[in-house]
Amino acid sequence: MLWRRKSKIEVALPPEPAGLRPKELPAELLRRLEFRVLKRLDGFLFGDYTGFFYGPSLDLAEVREYQPGDEVRRIDWNVTARTGRIHIRQYREEKEVTVWLLLDLSASMRFGTRRVLKVEEALEFAGVAAAIAARHGDKVGAIGFSEAGLRVVPPGTGRKQALRVLHEMQRHLERPGRGGGGLEPALEYAARTLKRRGLLFVVSDFPLASEEPAWVPLLRRLSYRHDVVAVRVLDPAELELPNAGELRLRDPETGEEVWVDTSDPRVRRAHAAFVKAREARLERALRASRVDALTLLTAQEIVEPLLKFTLRRRGQR
Repeated sequence: MLWRRKSKIEVALPPEPAGLRPKELPAELLRRLEFRVLKRLDGFLFGDYTGFFYGPSLDLAEVREYQPGDEVRRIDWNVTARTGRIHIRQYREEKEVTVWLLLDLSASMRFGTRRVLKVEEALEFAGVAAAIAARHGDKVGAIGFSEAGLRVVPPGTGRKQALRVLHEMQRHLERPGRGGGGLEPALEYAARTLKRRGLLFVVSDFPLASEEPAWVPLLRRLSYRHDVVAVRVLDPAELELPNAGELRLRDPETGEEVWVDTSDPRVRRAHAAFVKAREARLERALRASRVDALTLLTAQEIVEPLLKFTLRRRGQR
């Protein structure tokens, strides 16, 4: 909502950006994702989500000829085209992978200026990942974290589990905060409790409070045991300052407010330099964490980045 006061434009962020669809129930969200995201991904990937589940840290045991009963998603299309006979990929650990979704539901994720809020983008990713796992019989669990603390959903299988993950994460999102929780406690909990090797998607905006944030060594520690993917969620306004005159900006986590003249060239140059430095720091931090990375933008449907991510990881094998 915008209004003028003393020749300034004041920005009051509503709970959801103007024009967004009403909040969806878990069943509605999952149905939409199955129809609008998974159906399109299937069209590109022919049901083969090998790269999504198995990154370069899991070993390829063999490529062998297809046998009755083998799953279509295991087909190695390059070898099949080269030999003229259907071949599949077999992985040593493919039957032991449990998918864990670590979802940041904190105040900084409840921001968005485009298609959805960052936290809604995170829930969309969680729904897609859980649905893919459900299709292939893999277990999926979730750890939601916010100012209200942690919410853990034990691993399970099937579509009902995907619905349970979305339901519990939405419930946790609605809980009032008490000033606790955050990325570091969630990673510490995961490192302490997740003993069996798995695939971990850490979905957050990855705050940078220092040159090497406290979450860097925690991510690195998790990567020793697990295949870890850092899923960063961003809004375009965090990359490029909108040219909208004087704005009152408020930090959703600290409550600190500041007036900024977004039309001032000096402000825009300073902001651009800040963003460039921040992105470089984050890149260094993720590299130091030794994890794979995926970036999602609130202005963009998640099909394209998920497709590129899956194909890239498949090509790294």
